[in-house]
Amino acid sequence: MNAQRARGGQRARSALGRYGEALAARRLARAGMTVLERNWRCGRTGEIDIVARDGEVLVVCEVKTRRAGPFQHPMEAVTPAKADRLRRLAEGWLQEHGGAPPGGVRIDLVGVLLPARGAPVVEHVRGVA
Repeated sequence: MNAQRARGGQRARSALGRYGEALAARRLARAGMTVLERNWRCGRTGEIDIVARDGEVLVVCEVKTRRAGPFQHPMEAVTPAKADRLRRLAEGWLQEHGGAPPGGVRIDLVGVLLPARGAPVVEHVRGVA
């Protein structure tokens, strides 16, 4: 029973994350960015939630989705260690896709907060790392 409960919780978190990433991708597109890729994986290093283009700048975007409650706010989720990992992931993406664009690379964060009632709150912060 515990294993089933754990799998159910993982599926719920995964669905929550996918929902938040879909909201984030829409927000970036409305801001004039072009989403190039979602959930790009780089071996053991990890995953980039969204890779986008903002004019001449490549944007590596971390998405954090949280339900409203006593948990850490999504915008507090990028620690120095997470920022370093995102930089390494960005380097891996650039190596695989032909190098840096003329405008360089920027790391953004989209925080999605899902209240118990009402519409999700989506915040986009540019250049977090």
